[in-house]
Amino acid sequence: MSETTDVKRMFNVGIAAAFITLAFVGTLVIRIPIPATGGYFNLGDTFVMAAALLYGPIIGGLVGLIGPAMADAVGFPSFILATAVVKGLEGAVIGFIAAQNKKDALTYPLIALVCGVIILVAGYYIFEAVIYPLLAKSIPFFGVTDAKAALAEIIPNLLQGVISAVIAFGIWRIFKGLKK
Repeated sequence: MSETTDVKRMFNVGIAAAFITLAFVGTLVIRIPIPATGGYFNLGDTFVMAAALLYGPIIGGLVGLIGPAMADAVGFPSFILATAVVKGLEGAVIGFIAAQNKKDALTYPLIALVCGVIILVAGYYIFEAVIYPLLAKSIPFFGVTDAKAALAEIIPNLLQGVISAVIAFGIWRIFKGLKK
């Protein structure tokens, strides 16, 4: 293995760790409860999305998988599974789509962010309306939500996703320094 490869790997580990920390803090610090489900509005997605746009699907997926799920461990442990899966997938898909951007255009990052918001909203809905109620039949720990509550969380999750996407897009533009 070359020295260049080692340096690049260490850089990627550092970037991932930094964004995981930002996603953790962004999820933990601003928590606006959603009484219907026991979940909460937060801005941790901003850093999942920004990491994915800037560094691709692996770092984006890791940031989504680890940072917000760790924040759920502080007060909302029943949501760790949903958060890890949904936000890990969100980061990986955004990173994959954005990585297709060969001309430094805005199209791929915007499509990636829209897909990320859809994954966020649909993913939590599926977990809260279907998966958690099924799991709760044999594991009471997951009995925290149902289809009616999941429906009530669509708008807050959509708002969370859109606000996070707008901020992440701004971060991406600043770091990429793209020309119009």
